[in-house]
Amino acid sequence: MKNWVRNNKGFLAFLVLFGVFRTAVADWNPIPSASMHPNLLEGDVVLVNRLAFDLKVPLTDVVLAHLGEPHRGDIVTFRSPRDRTLLIKRVVALPGDVVEMRNERLYINGRGADYRVLEQSVDSIGGTAMPTVQLAESWDGKAAQPRRHIQIIPDVTAPRTFGPVTVPQGEYLMLGDNRDNSADSRVIGLVPRKLLVGRAERVLVSADYQGNWMPRTERFGMSLYRQD
Repeated sequence: MKNWVRNNKGFLAFLVLFGVFRTAVADWNPIPSASMHPNLLEGDVVLVNRLAFDLKVPLTDVVLAHLGEPHRGDIVTFRSPRDRTLLIKRVVALPGDVVEMRNERLYINGRGADYRVLEQSVDSIGGTAMPTVQLAESWDGKAAQPRRHIQIIPDVTAPRTFGPVTVPQGEYLMLGDNRDNSADSRVIGLVPRKLLVGRAERVLVSADYQGNWMPRTERFGMSLYRQD
């Protein structure tokens, strides 16, 4: 065993550094579900900046320093407060915000989001093709800010109304962009800051693993924060 370790010191050092990099600096995560349609697709692999919010002890969740704050509209990875599953959703409400949803329309601090229809399409829900509507959602009314593209599925049962809820300090309300097909804060509750992992920045690579496994080269390197 000692000889094996001695002969493979370089490889072992690489594994340690690789683990440190992925747990403390940056990571890449595959998208396993449809909860972030239309912006993220199954088969996308996203780059996650793990230094966006906190500096942590490598290979642990121990926070050494706060490096930044989540912003409304960020796509983030985090551990579910229910079972610690790694999830990816969009930050919708920040600490101190009063948020509610009325028949699918979001209200933040009393101001309703604005929507513009992009297209009507079809998506698969449990193997069944369902009609969908894709919308551009703007929460601040400023054209210079990136807009969020969301998807609604009129013919399914979903929690389209909730609140108003005041988000406590140190917690965040997360929603999936596929609003009617996402187990987000409406199901798992608010997300404490200590469970945040990082900010998703862009799609690294993508392949249609539910179809013919062909690479979706048009998505390679795609930023997750588009301008309309």
